[in-house]
Amino acid sequence: MPETIETGRPVTELSSRAKSVAAELAKHALDTIAQRKLAKPSVALMRDAGLNRVLQPKRCGGIEGSLHDHIDVVEEVAYGCGSSGWCLGVYQAHSWLLGLFDQRAQDDAYDSDANALVSAVIGPRGQARKTKGGYMLSGFWPFCSGVHHADWVLLGEMVTDDHGEIADSGVMLIPTRDVAIQDDWYVGGLTGTGSNSVVAKDLFVPAHRFLSFPAVIEGKAPGVDLHKSALYHSAAVPALALFICSAALGMSRRAYDAFVGRLPGRVVSYTFGEKQMDMVVTHLEVAEAATKIDTARLLLHAMVDEVERYATRGEQMPLTRRAKARMDCAYAVRLCLEATQILYIATGGSGLAENSPIHLAQKDLHAVNMHGLLTMKTNLEMYGRILLGLQPNSPVI
Repeated sequence: MPETIETGRPVTELSSRAKSVAAELAKHALDTIAQRKLAKPSVALMRDAGLNRVLQPKRCGGIEGSLHDHIDVVEEVAYGCGSSGWCLGVYQAHSWLLGLFDQRAQDDAYDSDANALVSAVIGPRGQARKTKGGYMLSGFWPFCSGVHHADWVLLGEMVTDDHGEIADSGVMLIPTRDVAIQDDWYVGGLTGTGSNSVVAKDLFVPAHRFLSFPAVIEGKAPGVDLHKSALYHSAAVPALALFICSAALGMSRRAYDAFVGRLPGRVVSYTFGEKQMDMVVTHLEVAEAATKIDTARLLLHAMVDEVERYATRGEQMPLTRRAKARMDCAYAVRLCLEATQILYIATGGSGLAENSPIHLAQKDLHAVNMHGLLTMKTNLEMYGRILLGLQPNSPVI
């Protein structure tokens, strides 16, 4: 049997647990896609194993692990089911973000259920105005991944004052039962994530359930000092970008292993019986794909090392380093896509089967690469401008 890609990472109790869960998740992957949302057994598997609590504060019943733990766990889960890996990545992201909220908001979310799941649309697509004791919120938020199984949602908005002027922007914590979920997730990639739109109209949100995003970027969120770990001192945008990258590693590794696993004995059509395993072009394709996936993983873990260095010292990460981190995330998921495309084309016509792991991986990886925070050209321009001392093209750095 040919060698498959290993992550090269130490096997921790968490990653071992995730690998076991992934094997079971694979059994429900096609059901997840058919339902256009996570299958209930998949959600139960992840919750029962505590995988949603990897970045959740200990004071709220979480594990309060590291960003490296996040990458390792989500990669393993996405190996079994791409949509489950994506949703787990964002569930973990939002439990981390909730750790930056006021203590009362954290208690609201976790006091009655330490295993609560949180979905989100962080972009400021809603409108909120201040009122006595809080805010009145209305809006339409697309791409709310995993919302069908979430207990809470974090929704982004612009906040206006009494004069209608923009006073702040941020996210608000809202019980999922208080929003309407639209059945509009009909897509060609990440199909099983259930990333439907949600709607709210004139919804009252208590003041303590609002988190200012500028304060988060500046490292001045109210929840930062509630926890012992430096995890919550991590630079916000690099962390948030990372959380939507990690699943790409598992998706591309699954495609690689599926490709290599089908090589023995495979004869290439329209040749004199050539074995694909013996062809030089196959050796080149496999080596290039493996190297791209390994490089993507190294990029993300190296980025985390740098984020953690600043977080441990309690220092704000410089703008240029934050821009590089966001660029590294975009480049890593592009490498995963490129690796899978090489293998997908080399698979031939049989790779078009809807249940082919390689076909599924390339569809999901295209979707990952289309996320606004990971768009390659936008990130290239952003990083290039900052390297040249020009004003950035985005406030989200």
